[in-house]
Amino acid sequence: MELDTLVGLTTGVTLLACLLGVVGLHVHASGRARRAALVDRLSATGQVAGGGRRRRFRALDRRLRRTRSGRRLERRLAATGLDITPGEFTVWMLAAVTGLWLVGQAALAPFFGPIAGLLGIWAALQFLNWQRQKRIEKFINQLPELARILANATQAGLALRTAIGMAAEELEAPAAEELGKVASQLAVGASLDDALGELADRLPSRELVVLVTTLVLSNRAGGQVVGALRNLTETLEERKETRREIRTQLSQVTMTSYAVPVLGVGSLLLMNGVKDGALERMTGSAAGQAAVVIAFGLYAVGFVLIRRLSRIDV
Repeated sequence: MELDTLVGLTTGVTLLACLLGVVGLHVHASGRARRAALVDRLSATGQVAGGGRRRRFRALDRRLRRTRSGRRLERRLAATGLDITPGEFTVWMLAAVTGLWLVGQAALAPFFGPIAGLLGIWAALQFLNWQRQKRIEKFINQLPELARILANATQAGLALRTAIGMAAEELEAPAAEELGKVASQLAVGASLDDALGELADRLPSRELVVLVTTLVLSNRAGGQVVGALRNLTETLEERKETRREIRTQLSQVTMTSYAVPVLGVGSLLLMNGVKDGALERMTGSAAGQAAVVIAFGLYAVGFVLIRRLSRIDV
C-alpha cells in the first residue's frame, strides 16, 4: 500500500514537472516572439539601430552611460548615425591608440609612441565630427524635398503630425531616420515643439532651424503653412546651390590644410629613412624632444588656422 502511494506520488510529481516545463517553454517562446516584434517595430521607427544586433562590451557600455562624458559620447554617436555603442567605440578607439602607439614607437622612436597615441584619439574624435557633419550636409540637401512634401501634405488637408510621418516613409536616410524619431515622439504624446527642437539639436544647421521655426510658429499661430513652406522650399534650393559652389571653390584650400601636417610627418619618416636612428638620437635629449613638440604644435596651429580662415558661413 505504501509502495503504491509512493509510485502515485512520484508519477504526479513527474507529470507536474513536465507540465511546468511545457508551460515554461511556451512562455519563453512567446516572450522571444514579443521581443522580436518589439525590436522590429522600434527598428522601423529608428529607435533601435541595426535591427537589434547583438551588442558587445555591455558592462563597459553601462558604466559609460552613467558618466557625463559617456552620455555626451552617446549623443555624438547618435548624431553620426553610426550603429555603434559608446562601449564599442571606446574599445575600438583604445585598440587603435594602442596599435598606433606601438607602430610609432617601433617605426620612429620610443618618444613618438605617446604622440602617436594622442593622434589616434584626436583622429577618432575627428572621425566622429566628420561623420556628423557629413550626415548634417546630407540632411540639409534633403530639406527642400522635405519642405515640398510637407507643403503638399498640408495642402491636401493632412495634419502636420501626419505629414511628418508620411515624409519619414517617402524620404531616404538620414531624413527618414530623423523624421521617424520625431514621428515616434509625437505618437507617444510629445509636443511638436519639443520633438522638432530635439531634431534641431541633433543636426544643427541654419536651414533646419529656419524650417523648424516656420513649422513651430505656424502650428502655434494656426496660420497657413502651405505658403510659408512653398517660399521656404525655393530658399532652401538656392542655399543648397550656393553651399555647393562654395564647397567646390574651397576644395583646394581644404586639401592644403590636410597636406600641411602630412608633410610634417612625411619629413620625419624621410629623415629616419635617410639616417637610420636619427629620430631616436634627436629625441634622446630634452632639447630635441622640446623641438619635436613645438614642431607638432606649429603644424596643428597651421591646420586650425587654415581651416578657420577658409570657413565661410552661408
